Amino acid sequence: MSLQTKEMNAKLASANDQKTVFESGNELAAMAAAQINYHIMGYFPITPSTEIAQYLDMMKTRGEHDIRLIPADGEHGSAGICYGAAAAGARVLNATSANGLLYMIEQLPVQAGTRFPMVMNLVTRAVSGPLDIRGDHSDLYYALNTGWVILTARSPQAVYDMNIMALRIAEHEKVQLPVIVAYDGFFTSHQKRRVQIFSDRETVQRFVGEKPSAQPHVLDPERPIIVGAYMNGEDLTNNHYQQSEAILRAGEVFREVAEEYAALSGRSYGALDLYQMEDAEVALFLLNSAAESSKDVVDRLRAQGIKAGLISPNILRPFPAAAVRDALRGVKALLVGERADSYGANGANLTHEVKSAIQDIRGPQPVVLSRIFGLGGKDFYADDAEAFFALALDALEKGHAEKPFDYYGHTPGREEQRLAPVISPMAGEPFKSGLITVKMNEETGKLAVKIPPMRSLTAKPKRIASGHGACPGCGIFPGLELFFKGIEGNVVTLFHTGCAYITTTGYPYNSHKQSFIHNLFQNGPATLSGTVEAFLEQRRRGELDVPDDFTFVMITGDGGMDIGMGSAIGTALRNHKMIILEYDNEGYMNTGAQLSYSTPLGHMTSTSGVGKKQQGKPYQHKDTAQIMAATHIPYVFTGTEAFPQDLVKKAAKAQWYAQNEGMVYGKLLITCPLNWKSEDKEGESIVRAAVDSCFFPLYEVERGETNITYNPEDKNKRVPLTDWLKYMGKSRHLLKEENKELLTEFEREVERRWSILKAKHENPLL
Repeated sequence: MSLQTKEMNAKLASANDQKTVFESGNELAAMAAAQINYHIMGYFPITPSTEIAQYLDMMKTRGEHDIRLIPADGEHGSAGICYGAAAAGARVLNATSANGLLYMIEQLPVQAGTRFPMVMNLVTRAVSGPLDIRGDHSDLYYALNTGWVILTARSPQAVYDMNIMALRIAEHEKVQLPVIVAYDGFFTSHQKRRVQIFSDRETVQRFVGEKPSAQPHVLDPERPIIVGAYMNGEDLTNNHYQQSEAILRAGEVFREVAEEYAALSGRSYGALDLYQMEDAEVALFLLNSAAESSKDVVDRLRAQGIKAGLISPNILRPFPAAAVRDALRGVKALLVGERADSYGANGANLTHEVKSAIQDIRGPQPVVLSRIFGLGGKDFYADDAEAFFALALDALEKGHAEKPFDYYGHTPGREEQRLAPVISPMAGEPFKSGLITVKMNEETGKLAVKIPPMRSLTAKPKRIASGHGACPGCGIFPGLELFFKGIEGNVVTLFHTGCAYITTTGYPYNSHKQSFIHNLFQNGPATLSGTVEAFLEQRRRGELDVPDDFTFVMITGDGGMDIGMGSAIGTALRNHKMIILEYDNEGYMNTGAQLSYSTPLGHMTSTSGVGKKQQGKPYQHKDTAQIMAATHIPYVFTGTEAFPQDLVKKAAKAQWYAQNEGMVYGKLLITCPLNWKSEDKEGESIVRAAVDSCFFPLYEVERGETNITYNPEDKNKRVPLTDWLKYMGKSRHLLKEENKELLTEFEREVERRWSILKAKHENPLL
């Protein structure tokens, strides 16, 4: 460090106060971002990283930063937003976890390969499948080869500090690469700790410095640049060589920045966090929170005369090979514990990188054991650290490892514990009431449907058993079950990730009586289309001896028609014989009620807060049914549980079209009392008011012709929009005088859409 830099930091340290707060890792990532005051954050909610955007939104309502928060249609979109902003020379932030990282992953090497800095918090979580939302490192390991600098934070304090250091490293003239700050989901992201933060943002902004003027960007008219031009192999080799040299230099820059930060804050971060390693003979190599859990065990072993130590990296890319070698000189046995596997490699990524590093040790090398542990957020306790040390000590005593690689904590199955169904599977016959008739009217080209009185259908069994874990008053299951009353025979359902999926499946139990598939938000429609075509082709070949009355239904909701819209449109254009049924609860409720494109104007969510600087969602809601109608599929409809006969008739039509002509799309408005901040008992009243106010019209588009199936104006039942809004805490602020202009804009849009729908109803060719 130069004398000038030392003097500057001494002045800063004397002028800059720090204060103690009691916060979580996610809160501190948001705090650091707000103090830096990034230009842009593109984001999409996924547990457990979602809170970062939520906290920043809360701060935004209070005027505590100027970051432009942009909710994307999915993680792939969020990565694109960030890349475009970085190419424009902005300071950019993102946050994600697990499958969110994988969905955006093809964008990450592009960002690194074109050398645009940014910072992303990776709140580590198990990658599906099967789905597990808790913390391990399977997502982090996918990031290792993306070309990003990767810092690892073991504690909330480190999350705050490394978020501040990360931008300095990313923008450094020797680096100019994006940086990931990775920390453990739920262990670090949600657990609160006493932490020191700078009292004012000016201290942080002085440390980070001005945005480098030399970094090229597309908004400089004097120096226009071409971003991402096609390259042949010779040029690509040079490009990647330069990128490799830059990320190796990032290790040196990390040390420099860490030294400056230590002078400013009093907190130091080396390439490795070394605990009792000066004379250690047996050691553990652990990443992030597990390392913190193991330090007391090291102390206990030391008290017994055992020379134990602990190594935990603060930086993974570039891998600190030289520091690892230095730390392991004299160590006789090392156990590398990893929260992810590299399947078939007899050890995960860090194991092989440690083994590669120690090849250059002159003299005796430690015996290395590898153990996979803590997957899916399985807790790691002091007893587990003791077990790891016991394995290492055994290898030290024997001079070799009896089993170099293994999983820790797995249990063998037992025949006597074989799972048995709690609910007997139900085939198609019980679901055939024989009371519903559907016939094509050849003159009109429309289906004629007859249904019995609703009480006659109560004998028809439910498709989803009792015992699910939905919140009191949740509208999903009344809506779904009412729809299924109109479906006769066998069904195969596919559920997107969302509340309906999570609350009906929890291994080893589930609430589904017939075959069920789960897949991810972004490709559920494509997945079920594959199932449909496999069914039809195997039946054509005579290879499948099952009834031909199968109906294939995909259930989506909780924003699934944002991230999944592309797949849904592609599936509709191919016109597969299936139904997509969306339960619209107007947000990403399964991850904590974040803003969705289906959230109405002005409504409050956890990422469209209400405060002095903003009043809920700033733009209008997406009309999914009209978007899908534009694909010209045979049948599109809307429905609610408040109009049961209407919904059951539409379900019967949907089944006929899905079995005979092609794809069907249906949209159900359902209540979410928890996040709508409404009374459990008022669900039916709320959705009825939504219909009677013309916010959610009931209609169908059959073979391209629109038919309003319930017109509140014709029945003198239309009510003002405010009669619907008053039911819900998320929208009551729109009734205040200061929000009159916003309410008027919302009313105008509802009236505009209703008028268009009436025109389509009256003119079949529209």
